Amino acid sequence: MTGSTAASFIADDYRARMERAARTAADAGLAGLLVAPGPDLVWLTGYTPPAVTERLTLLVLAAGQDPVLVVPALEAPDAQKAAGAPALTLRDWTDGKDPYAATAALLDASGRFGISDNAWALHLLALQQAVPGSSYTSLTEALPMLRAVKDAAELELMTAAGAAADATFEEIRNVPFAGRREAEVAADLDRLLRRYGHEQVDFTIVASGPNGANPHHEAGDRVIERGDMVVLDFGGLKDGYGSDTSRTVHVGEPTDEERRVHDIVREAQEAGFRAVRPGAACQHVDRAARAVIADAGYGEYFIHRTGHGIGVTTHEPPYMIEGEERPLVPGMCFSVEPGIYLPGRFGVRIEDIVTVTEDGGRRLNTTSRELVIVE
Repeated sequence: MTGSTAASFIADDYRARMERAARTAADAGLAGLLVAPGPDLVWLTGYTPPAVTERLTLLVLAAGQDPVLVVPALEAPDAQKAAGAPALTLRDWTDGKDPYAATAALLDASGRFGISDNAWALHLLALQQAVPGSSYTSLTEALPMLRAVKDAAELELMTAAGAAADATFEEIRNVPFAGRREAEVAADLDRLLRRYGHEQVDFTIVASGPNGANPHHEAGDRVIERGDMVVLDFGGLKDGYGSDTSRTVHVGEPTDEERRVHDIVREAQEAGFRAVRPGAACQHVDRAARAVIADAGYGEYFIHRTGHGIGVTTHEPPYMIEGEERPLVPGMCFSVEPGIYLPGRFGVRIEDIVTVTEDGGRRLNTTSRELVIVE
Protein backbone atom coordinates (compact mmCIF):
# COMPACT_ATOMS: atom_id res chain seq x y z
CA MET A 1 0.00 0.00 0.00
CA THR A 2 1.39 3.39 -0.93
CA GLY A 3 0.04 6.79 -0.06
CA SER A 4 -1.97 7.65 3.05
CA THR A 5 -3.10 5.10 5.62
CA ALA A 6 -6.52 6.75 5.58
CA ALA A 7 -8.16 9.35 3.38
CA SER A 8 -8.74 11.69 6.34
CA PHE A 9 -5.02 12.52 6.73
CA ILE A 10 -3.44 15.26 4.62
CA ALA A 11 0.06 16.71 4.28
CA ASP A 12 -0.45 19.11 7.19
CA ASP A 13 -1.26 16.19 9.50
CA TYR A 14 1.98 14.45 8.57
CA ARG A 15 3.94 17.72 8.82
CA ALA A 16 2.67 18.18 12.38
CA ARG A 17 3.59 14.60 13.29
CA MET A 18 7.11 14.95 11.93
CA GLU A 19 7.63 18.27 13.70
CA ARG A 20 6.38 16.81 16.97
CA ALA A 21 8.58 13.74 16.58
CA ALA A 22 11.65 15.89 15.94
CA ARG A 23 10.92 18.10 18.98
CA THR A 24 10.31 15.07 21.19
CA ALA A 25 13.59 13.56 20.05
CA ALA A 26 15.44 16.78 20.87
CA ASP A 27 13.78 16.90 24.30
CA ALA A 28 15.05 13.35 24.87
CA GLY A 29 18.60 14.46 24.10
CA LEU A 30 18.75 12.94 20.62
CA ALA A 31 20.22 14.55 17.54
CA GLY A 32 17.34 13.16 15.50
CA LEU A 33 15.36 10.15 14.34
CA LEU A 34 16.07 7.69 11.53
CA VAL A 35 12.90 5.96 10.43
CA ALA A 36 13.00 2.86 8.24
CA PRO A 37 10.04 1.30 6.38
CA GLY A 38 7.43 0.11 8.84
CA PRO A 39 4.60 1.47 10.98
CA ASP A 40 6.50 4.55 12.16
CA LEU A 41 7.25 5.60 8.58
CA VAL A 42 3.61 5.13 7.60
CA TRP A 43 2.42 7.13 10.60
CA LEU A 44 4.88 9.95 10.00
CA THR A 45 4.64 10.25 6.21
CA GLY A 46 1.78 8.10 4.88
CA TYR A 47 4.33 6.20 2.78
CA THR A 48 4.81 2.47 2.49
CA PRO A 49 7.46 1.38 -0.04
CA PRO A 50 6.13 -0.93 -2.76
CA ALA A 51 8.56 -3.59 -1.49
CA VAL A 52 10.94 -3.83 1.44
CA THR A 53 14.34 -4.68 -0.07
CA GLU A 54 18.03 -4.23 0.68
CA ARG A 55 17.89 -0.77 -0.92
CA LEU A 56 18.01 1.96 1.73
CA THR A 57 14.84 3.92 2.45
CA LEU A 58 15.18 6.20 5.49
CA LEU A 59 13.38 9.25 6.87
CA VAL A 60 15.75 11.65 8.64
CA LEU A 61 14.16 13.94 11.24
CA ALA A 62 15.95 16.56 13.37
CA ALA A 63 14.67 19.62 15.16
CA GLY A 64 15.22 22.77 13.12
CA GLN A 65 15.79 20.85 9.88
CA ASP A 66 13.40 20.00 7.07
CA PRO A 67 12.47 16.31 7.03
CA VAL A 68 14.28 14.33 4.34
CA LEU A 69 13.26 10.98 2.94
CA VAL A 70 16.14 9.09 1.35
CA VAL A 71 14.72 6.70 -1.26
CA PRO A 72 15.95 4.58 -4.16
CA ALA A 73 15.43 6.44 -7.44
CA LEU A 74 13.28 3.67 -8.85
CA GLU A 75 10.83 4.10 -5.94
CA ALA A 76 10.83 7.90 -5.84
CA PRO A 77 7.66 8.19 -7.99
CA ASP A 78 5.77 6.10 -5.44
CA ALA A 79 7.13 8.17 -2.54
CA GLN A 80 6.03 11.36 -4.29
CA LYS A 81 2.44 10.10 -4.26
CA ALA A 82 2.34 9.68 -0.47
CA ALA A 83 0.00 12.03 1.36
CA GLY A 84 2.86 13.35 3.47
CA ALA A 85 5.26 13.94 0.56
CA PRO A 86 4.54 17.68 0.31
CA ALA A 87 5.74 18.05 3.91
CA LEU A 88 9.23 16.66 3.27
CA THR A 89 12.17 16.68 0.87
CA LEU A 90 12.86 13.60 -1.21
CA ARG A 91 16.49 12.71 -1.82
CA ASP A 92 16.83 9.80 -4.21
CA TRP A 93 19.85 7.70 -5.00
CA THR A 94 20.60 5.43 -7.95
CA ASP A 95 22.01 1.93 -8.01
CA GLY A 96 25.78 2.07 -8.04
CA LYS A 97 25.87 5.14 -5.77
CA ASP A 98 26.50 5.07 -2.01
CA PRO A 99 23.23 5.85 -0.18
CA TYR A 100 25.01 5.93 3.18
CA ALA A 101 27.32 8.75 2.11
CA ALA A 102 24.25 10.71 1.00
CA THR A 103 22.54 10.02 4.32
CA ALA A 104 25.67 10.82 6.34
CA ALA A 105 25.61 14.37 5.01
CA LEU A 106 22.27 14.84 6.80
CA LEU A 107 23.50 13.66 10.19
CA ASP A 108 25.28 15.28 13.10
CA ALA A 109 28.67 13.58 12.94
CA SER A 110 28.77 13.05 16.71
CA GLY A 111 25.03 12.74 17.33
CA ARG A 112 23.01 10.06 19.03
CA PHE A 113 19.96 9.02 17.00
CA GLY A 114 16.83 7.06 17.61
CA ILE A 115 16.43 4.44 14.88
CA SER A 116 13.48 2.22 13.97
CA ASP A 117 13.42 -1.10 15.81
CA ASN A 118 12.93 -2.90 12.50
CA ALA A 119 15.79 -1.17 10.64
CA TRP A 120 18.04 -3.71 8.94
CA ALA A 121 21.38 -4.39 10.63
CA LEU A 122 22.89 -4.00 7.15
CA HIS A 123 21.83 -0.35 7.07
CA LEU A 124 22.65 0.48 10.69
CA LEU A 125 26.16 -0.97 10.41
CA ALA A 126 26.79 0.91 7.16
CA LEU A 127 25.66 4.18 8.77
CA GLN A 128 27.96 3.59 11.72
CA GLN A 129 30.81 3.09 9.30
CA ALA A 130 29.88 6.22 7.31
CA VAL A 131 29.49 8.34 10.47
CA PRO A 132 31.89 6.73 12.97
CA GLY A 133 31.22 9.32 15.66
CA SER A 134 27.48 8.65 15.72
CA SER A 135 25.57 6.34 18.07
CA TYR A 136 22.10 4.85 18.04
CA THR A 137 19.27 3.69 20.28
CA SER A 138 16.04 1.93 19.39
CA LEU A 139 13.12 4.22 18.65
CA THR A 140 10.80 2.32 21.00
CA GLU A 141 13.30 2.60 23.84
CA ALA A 142 13.99 6.28 23.23
CA LEU A 143 10.45 7.46 22.42
CA PRO A 144 8.03 4.72 23.48
CA MET A 145 5.05 7.09 23.52
CA LEU A 146 5.66 8.58 20.07
CA ARG A 147 2.39 7.22 18.62
CA ALA A 148 0.58 6.48 21.88
CA VAL A 149 -1.74 9.50 22.14
CA LYS A 150 -4.26 9.53 19.30
CA ASP A 151 -5.88 12.68 17.95
CA ALA A 152 -9.59 12.99 17.16
CA ALA A 153 -9.25 11.67 13.61
CA GLU A 154 -7.24 8.68 14.77
CA LEU A 155 -9.78 7.93 17.50
CA GLU A 156 -12.52 7.90 14.87
CA LEU A 157 -10.59 5.28 12.92
CA MET A 158 -9.88 3.25 16.06
CA THR A 159 -13.58 3.38 16.95
CA ALA A 160 -14.55 2.20 13.46
CA ALA A 161 -12.05 -0.67 13.65
CA GLY A 162 -13.50 -1.72 17.00
CA ALA A 163 -17.03 -1.60 15.61
CA ALA A 164 -15.96 -3.82 12.69
CA ALA A 165 -14.50 -6.37 15.11
CA ASP A 166 -17.72 -6.24 17.14
CA ALA A 167 -19.78 -6.89 14.02
CA THR A 168 -17.54 -9.86 13.31
CA PHE A 169 -18.23 -11.30 16.77
CA GLU A 170 -21.98 -10.82 16.43
CA GLU A 171 -21.86 -12.96 13.30
CA ILE A 172 -19.36 -15.57 14.45
CA ARG A 173 -21.46 -16.42 17.50
CA ASN A 174 -24.14 -17.70 15.10
CA VAL A 175 -21.94 -20.01 13.02
CA PRO A 176 -21.73 -23.75 13.87
CA PHE A 177 -18.90 -24.62 16.26
CA ALA A 178 -19.47 -28.25 17.29
CA GLY A 179 -18.00 -30.75 14.84
CA ARG A 180 -15.84 -28.19 13.03
CA ARG A 181 -12.09 -27.70 13.24
CA GLU A 182 -10.68 -24.65 14.97
CA ALA A 183 -9.06 -23.62 11.68
CA GLU A 184 -12.46 -23.52 9.97
CA VAL A 185 -13.86 -21.10 12.54
CA ALA A 186 -10.65 -19.06 12.29
CA ALA A 187 -11.20 -18.82 8.53
CA ASP A 188 -14.72 -17.54 9.23
CA LEU A 189 -13.25 -14.84 11.47
CA ASP A 190 -10.79 -13.81 8.78
CA ARG A 191 -13.54 -13.63 6.17
CA LEU A 192 -15.82 -11.57 8.41
CA LEU A 193 -13.13 -9.11 9.45
CA ARG A 194 -12.39 -8.48 5.78
CA ARG A 195 -16.09 -8.17 4.98
CA TYR A 196 -16.33 -5.45 7.60
CA GLY A 197 -13.48 -3.47 6.10
CA HIS A 198 -10.20 -4.85 7.43
CA GLU A 199 -7.45 -4.74 4.83
CA GLN A 200 -5.17 -6.78 7.09
CA VAL A 201 -5.98 -9.61 9.52
CA ASP A 202 -3.22 -10.08 12.11
CA PHE A 203 -4.60 -12.99 14.16
CA THR A 204 -7.64 -15.23 14.48
CA ILE A 205 -7.16 -17.30 17.63
CA VAL A 206 -9.71 -20.07 18.11
CA ALA A 207 -8.67 -22.08 21.19
CA SER A 208 -11.11 -24.82 22.15
CA GLY A 209 -11.22 -27.02 25.24
CA PRO A 210 -7.72 -27.61 26.66
CA ASN A 211 -6.20 -25.46 23.91
CA GLY A 212 -7.83 -22.47 25.59
CA ALA A 213 -5.22 -22.73 28.36
CA ASN A 214 -2.62 -21.49 25.85
CA PRO A 215 -3.17 -17.72 25.45
CA HIS A 216 -1.53 -17.63 21.98
CA HIS A 217 -2.78 -20.95 20.65
CA GLU A 218 -2.69 -21.21 16.86
CA ALA A 219 -5.99 -22.48 15.47
CA GLY A 220 -5.42 -26.03 14.31
CA ASP A 221 -7.08 -29.30 13.37
CA ARG A 222 -8.71 -30.01 16.72
CA VAL A 223 -12.42 -30.67 16.24
CA ILE A 224 -14.51 -28.51 18.55
CA GLU A 225 -16.83 -30.60 20.73
CA ARG A 226 -19.98 -29.95 22.69
CA GLY A 227 -18.98 -29.00 26.21
CA ASP A 228 -15.94 -27.00 25.05
CA MET A 229 -15.08 -23.54 26.22
CA VAL A 230 -13.67 -21.65 23.21
CA VAL A 231 -11.48 -18.54 23.43
CA LEU A 232 -11.82 -16.25 20.39
CA ASP A 233 -9.21 -13.50 19.93
CA PHE A 234 -9.07 -11.66 16.62
CA GLY A 235 -8.10 -8.39 15.02
CA GLY A 236 -6.10 -6.54 12.41
CA LEU A 237 -6.04 -3.21 10.59
CA LYS A 238 -8.97 -1.30 9.14
CA ASP A 239 -8.05 1.90 7.28
CA GLY A 240 -4.60 1.60 8.83
CA TYR A 241 -5.74 1.36 12.48
CA GLY A 242 -6.01 -1.66 14.72
CA SER A 243 -8.71 -3.79 16.23
CA ASP A 244 -8.27 -6.51 18.84
CA THR A 245 -10.98 -8.16 20.88
CA SER A 246 -11.46 -11.41 22.77
CA ARG A 247 -14.61 -13.17 23.85
CA THR A 248 -15.02 -16.65 25.31
CA VAL A 249 -17.97 -18.74 24.19
CA HIS A 250 -19.23 -22.16 25.26
CA VAL A 251 -20.54 -24.95 23.04
CA GLY A 252 -23.72 -26.01 24.75
CA GLU A 253 -24.43 -25.56 28.45
CA PRO A 254 -21.40 -24.85 30.67
CA THR A 255 -20.71 -26.36 34.06
CA ASP A 256 -21.04 -24.33 37.25
CA GLU A 257 -17.24 -24.10 37.46
CA GLU A 258 -16.94 -22.83 33.90
CA ARG A 259 -19.55 -20.17 34.59
CA ARG A 260 -17.79 -19.17 37.81
CA VAL A 261 -14.38 -18.81 36.13
CA HIS A 262 -15.93 -16.77 33.32
CA ASP A 263 -17.65 -14.52 35.84
CA ILE A 264 -14.37 -13.94 37.67
CA VAL A 265 -12.64 -12.90 34.42
CA ARG A 266 -15.57 -10.66 33.50
CA GLU A 267 -15.36 -8.96 36.91
CA ALA A 268 -11.59 -8.59 36.52
CA GLN A 269 -12.02 -7.02 33.10
CA GLU A 270 -14.57 -4.59 34.52
CA ALA A 271 -12.21 -3.71 37.37
CA GLY A 272 -9.39 -3.05 34.91
CA PHE A 273 -11.63 -0.84 32.82
CA ARG A 274 -12.82 1.15 35.85
CA ALA A 275 -9.20 1.76 36.84
CA VAL A 276 -8.62 3.73 33.61
CA ARG A 277 -8.36 7.45 34.25
CA PRO A 278 -5.94 10.24 33.32
CA GLY A 279 -2.89 10.35 35.56
CA ALA A 280 -3.21 6.78 36.81
CA ALA A 281 -0.14 4.63 36.23
CA CYS A 282 -0.41 1.92 33.59
CA GLN A 283 0.36 -0.67 36.27
CA HIS A 284 -2.76 0.44 38.16
CA VAL A 285 -4.92 -1.13 35.44
CA ASP A 286 -3.00 -4.39 35.74
CA ARG A 287 -3.22 -4.37 39.53
CA ALA A 288 -6.97 -3.75 39.52
CA ALA A 289 -7.73 -6.64 37.17
CA ARG A 290 -5.20 -8.99 38.74
CA ALA A 291 -6.52 -8.41 42.27
CA VAL A 292 -9.95 -9.76 41.35
CA ILE A 293 -8.48 -12.97 39.95
CA ALA A 294 -6.01 -13.39 42.82
CA ASP A 295 -8.71 -12.82 45.43
CA ALA A 296 -10.79 -15.55 43.79
CA GLY A 297 -7.89 -18.00 44.15
CA TYR A 298 -6.79 -18.12 40.50
CA GLY A 299 -3.86 -15.70 40.61
CA GLU A 300 -1.30 -18.26 39.41
CA TYR A 301 -3.42 -18.90 36.32
CA PHE A 302 -3.37 -15.30 35.06
CA ILE A 303 -0.07 -15.59 33.22
CA HIS A 304 0.25 -12.46 31.06
CA ARG A 305 0.04 -8.68 31.30
CA THR A 306 -3.40 -7.08 31.41
CA GLY A 307 -2.99 -5.05 28.25
CA HIS A 308 -0.99 -3.54 25.41
CA GLY A 309 -1.22 -0.40 23.34
CA ILE A 310 -2.73 -0.40 19.87
CA GLY A 311 -2.79 2.02 16.94
CA VAL A 312 -1.19 1.60 13.53
CA THR A 313 0.01 -1.76 14.85
CA THR A 314 -2.00 -4.17 16.96
CA HIS A 315 0.66 -4.40 19.70
CA GLU A 316 2.68 -1.38 20.81
CA PRO A 317 3.37 0.75 23.92
CA PRO A 318 2.03 1.48 26.46
CA TYR A 319 1.73 -1.81 28.35
CA MET A 320 -0.59 -2.44 31.29
CA ILE A 321 1.88 -4.37 33.43
CA GLU A 322 3.35 -4.26 36.92
CA GLY A 323 6.30 -1.89 37.03
CA GLU A 324 5.04 0.43 34.28
CA GLU A 325 4.60 3.71 36.12
CA ARG A 326 3.97 5.82 33.02
CA PRO A 327 0.75 7.83 33.52
CA LEU A 328 -2.29 7.37 31.34
CA VAL A 329 -3.07 10.33 29.07
CA PRO A 330 -6.33 11.13 27.22
CA GLY A 331 -6.13 9.67 23.72
CA MET A 332 -4.11 6.59 24.65
CA CYS A 333 -5.63 3.34 23.36
CA PHE A 334 -4.89 -0.09 24.80
CA SER A 335 -6.40 -3.47 25.56
CA VAL A 336 -7.78 -4.62 28.89
CA GLU A 337 -7.69 -8.42 28.66
CA PRO A 338 -7.37 -10.46 31.84
CA GLY A 339 -7.62 -14.23 31.60
CA ILE A 340 -7.56 -17.48 33.55
CA TYR A 341 -5.85 -20.51 32.00
CA LEU A 342 -6.31 -23.95 33.58
CA PRO A 343 -3.74 -26.34 32.03
CA GLY A 344 -5.25 -29.36 30.31
CA ARG A 345 -8.79 -28.09 30.86
CA PHE A 346 -9.88 -24.72 29.50
CA GLY A 347 -9.17 -21.01 29.40
CA VAL A 348 -11.15 -17.77 29.55
CA ARG A 349 -10.15 -14.32 28.25
CA ILE A 350 -12.26 -11.18 27.78
CA GLU A 351 -10.74 -8.22 25.96
CA ASP A 352 -11.82 -4.75 24.97
CA ILE A 353 -9.82 -1.90 23.48
CA VAL A 354 -10.17 1.13 25.74
CA THR A 355 -9.27 4.77 25.15
CA VAL A 356 -8.50 7.21 27.94
CA THR A 357 -10.91 10.14 28.14
CA GLU A 358 -10.74 13.38 30.12
CA ASP A 359 -12.47 11.78 33.09
CA GLY A 360 -12.03 8.01 32.71
CA GLY A 361 -12.13 5.54 29.86
CA ARG A 362 -14.30 4.55 26.91
CA ARG A 363 -14.60 1.06 25.49
CA LEU A 364 -14.13 0.68 21.75
CA ASN A 365 -15.68 -2.82 21.94
CA THR A 366 -19.23 -3.04 23.15
CA THR A 367 -20.38 -6.62 22.50
CA SER A 368 -21.70 -8.58 25.47
CA ARG A 369 -19.11 -9.75 27.96
CA GLU A 370 -21.47 -12.38 29.33
CA LEU A 371 -20.76 -16.03 28.54
CA VAL A 372 -22.25 -16.68 25.10
CA ILE A 373 -23.66 -20.12 24.30
CA VAL A 374 -22.99 -21.35 20.76
CA GLU A 375 -23.95 -24.52 18.93
